[in-house]
Amino acid sequence: MEAHAQVVDGIASTIRGFFKSGQSYRVSHGSSNSTRPGHATTRQKVVDISKLSNVITVNKQEKIALVEPNVPMDRLVEATLEHGLVPPVVMEFPGITVGGGFSGTSGESSSFRHGFFDETVNSVEMVLGNGDVVTTSRDERPDLFHGAAGAVGTLGIVTLVELRLVEAKKLVKTTYRRVQEIPEAISEIQKQTANPSLDYIDGIVFSREHSVIITGELTNEKPAETGIRTFSNADDPWFYMHVRETTRELGPSAPTVVEYIPLGEYLFRYDRAGFWVGRQGYTYFKLIPFNKFFRWLLDDYSHTRTLYHALHAGGIAEKFVVQDLALPYDTAEYFINWVDKELGIWPLWLCPLRGGCSLPTFHPVTALHLPPKSTDEESTDSDGEEIARPPRPEVDSTRSQPMLNIGVWGWGPSDHETFVYKNRALEVTLGRLGGRKWLYAHTYYTEDEFWNEYDHRSQYQRLREKYFATKLPTVYDKVKVRPSTPDKEDGQSSSGWLKSPLNLGKWISNDVWLRTWPIGGIYGMIRATLSGDISLHRDAKWRYKRD
Repeated sequence: MEAHAQVVDGIASTIRGFFKSGQSYRVSHGSSNSTRPGHATTRQKVVDISKLSNVITVNKQEKIALVEPNVPMDRLVEATLEHGLVPPVVMEFPGITVGGGFSGTSGESSSFRHGFFDETVNSVEMVLGNGDVVTTSRDERPDLFHGAAGAVGTLGIVTLVELRLVEAKKLVKTTYRRVQEIPEAISEIQKQTANPSLDYIDGIVFSREHSVIITGELTNEKPAETGIRTFSNADDPWFYMHVRETTRELGPSAPTVVEYIPLGEYLFRYDRAGFWVGRQGYTYFKLIPFNKFFRWLLDDYSHTRTLYHALHAGGIAEKFVVQDLALPYDTAEYFINWVDKELGIWPLWLCPLRGGCSLPTFHPVTALHLPPKSTDEESTDSDGEEIARPPRPEVDSTRSQPMLNIGVWGWGPSDHETFVYKNRALEVTLGRLGGRKWLYAHTYYTEDEFWNEYDHRSQYQRLREKYFATKLPTVYDKVKVRPSTPDKEDGQSSSGWLKSPLNLGKWISNDVWLRTWPIGGIYGMIRATLSGDISLHRDAKWRYKRD
């Protein structure tokens, strides 16, 4: 703890200096799993907390861990598994950090039972905006503890987390249940949340006729004749493709298949291909065949750490829809139909979320309260058809209700204006259906719309003033995407320099070339290669070692 205390003292001293001089600043963590473009400028002061990346202690008797905020999920799981323990909620991507899980929103396949990641946190050490180092929990400064969860680091800097742990087991007994229709998929996943024997639940909607509900039970036993299934090796199948092929021929008479997956392999089963986003890399480059050989050859580029580097460096995030949306179960089918019609994106991910989160919050939760139906032009979809809502009761509650997370990840419209319009339409539709979105993704609300959706602006502002956080950006400042349409007449489009060689200098100086196919993608792969993250998966201790 002495080394930790020295680093925190240095951070606190830096912030104390900014506070006295009245300077604004931003925080550098050293990594990001957000798809939002950065808004930082060279004039901003930076507080670097990247050194806070250690698991301090794991207490087996008390089942807790003291962890610094920049510890990624894979290192956390490796450290706790040595003691026969595991975090109750583990984000599916190995590079997502503990601090990101608390300050952002992390709902995973165990969240139907344990809630969001921050609900498994006992306490947090924070540096306030005046340089004070404090501890906050449900009993000590509870307003700050609750307010900072999901507030994307805008109420102070998290420097240490005490995390609750649960008993780990060697394997996950995994059941794939094929269902034929979307309404059946929604009702089945909701039904499974009441099964007390389950530890993990999620689902994949491949098409209108093919959905799979995936359930997992922790176990140390398996039938002797049953093999072990892994997904982390270069010659293993991508998880989503394996699920699709395994269940393709299942029918009503035999709807399930059971496999046994080592715990670490299960927790990070979506790492290769980033669920199925990695498939779009082959779509982008066009000339690279999407087959088993090339998936093996390019495996280093299929893991989520390298995918994030490529996504940002190549400007691909500006063309890709990466959204997680949480909706009440009774409006989820309508939303899936809307996504199919307006975006045409498949597959979709389903993840049930436990209710009970205290409101208000920046988390994507609801109290089943729907706003009055609008009568303006945004009440219709792109074909002019009225957006209808299923009749639902108005409920005044201080606690969130159970919801269904729907992951929508795929190429958006190639035209920038249409891309923004579709994202805006998604936000409008989501709001009318009683849902909310994760704030890691592109957010296009106006400021008034944002605070109407996350309706505790005055309470949030009081917290910022009380804990000296007004020199940090607000949540809206951090999540708002500032879309800009390239000025084609000024030669700044990807092909504008071809029309006039005089525009070549502007084309280069404005970095438009980085967004030009295939330069952006190649540049993203180069950045991923040079990042140092490209080989981390090879030596991961959580991977199952074959005999």
